[in-house]
Amino acid sequence: MASQLRILGIETSCDETAASVVLRHADGRGEIVSDVVLSQLEEHSLYGGVVPEIAARAHVEALDLLVEEALDKAKTRLLDIDAVAATAGPGLIGGLIVGLMTGKALARAAGKPLYAINHLEGHALTARLTDGVEFPYLMLLVSGGHTQLVLVRGVGDYVRWGTTIDDALGEAFDKTAKLLGLPYPGGPAVERAAAHGDEKRFAFPRPLVGEARLDFSFSGLKTAVRQAAEAAAPVTEKDIADICASFQRAIVRTMDDRIGRGLKRFHDEFPGLGRQPALVVAGGVAANKALRAALLALCERHSFRFIAPPHHLCTDNAAMIAWAGLERMALGLPADDFSTAPRSRWPLDSKAEALIGFGKRGAKA
Repeated sequence: MASQLRILGIETSCDETAASVVLRHADGRGEIVSDVVLSQLEEHSLYGGVVPEIAARAHVEALDLLVEEALDKAKTRLLDIDAVAATAGPGLIGGLIVGLMTGKALARAAGKPLYAINHLEGHALTARLTDGVEFPYLMLLVSGGHTQLVLVRGVGDYVRWGTTIDDALGEAFDKTAKLLGLPYPGGPAVERAAAHGDEKRFAFPRPLVGEARLDFSFSGLKTAVRQAAEAAAPVTEKDIADICASFQRAIVRTMDDRIGRGLKRFHDEFPGLGRQPALVVAGGVAANKALRAALLALCERHSFRFIAPPHHLCTDNAAMIAWAGLERMALGLPADDFSTAPRSRWPLDSKAEALIGFGKRGAKA
């Protein structure tokens, strides 16, 4: 094994086109030497959400130039890297095809190994790049497409403790914003409106609070928001602010209960850890200030370290994909075959039961 490893990462799972070059030093430290991300926010904002066909076309148009820019910024050539890592799923299949096919072509042309990376594994391992977190630890992934609480035991070794049974948390923010006429993306818009609202005006439900299982449900909360908006119609700016504040308060109280139970379970399962355990938070929703403050306080109460990588590494990026490839390469795990196909669905925990679609009952909790 070389004393230093260098990987080119490619990420195209949704609406960001990204390329990055990351180093892994001999002592295991990671270093991001280039990280280029092209957002498609303007292209999708008119539609209030991501349009898969537009996203795939944008990836095709931008990716080659972004890879070239990432290599230039890293002052390296394609021939000088040790491997190529590309997101192979989960995500929008059109974008995944663009990124993975590009990764295959570059790896083949340079005679380098290819690592087809699970996007969720990229999120799961980012804290080891930024903070050197030791296994095991807990990860809370909160994004537009995922809400999961995962035990991270090692590279490729993940146990899902909880997941949403209906909507992802980011999706609930986006749909609430759209319902109230707020701009896309919904998370920041709802947070801005909530800052001026009365969080006690509406008593929104807190789904699954009090239940022993660690799953999440946001469909019923979203329905309650719609009913409140319809009852107040035509809504004023104050109505919108109060609804957003009350919605955000319900989210924070719900997550406090769900994650608090997860932290207790971790302590029960790892009583002799010998160090302070860590809760790692990733995904775009992790930027919400009220949620972060609540999770930080929760970690302090349960004697956990709270770790949230910098915001640009919590959202979709190629540095986390490159790092996941480096983790696998450093362990001597085999590279992927060039026949590897992209996967729109690809759970981190392959043994976990799929729960999406069973949210009808949970939404009433």
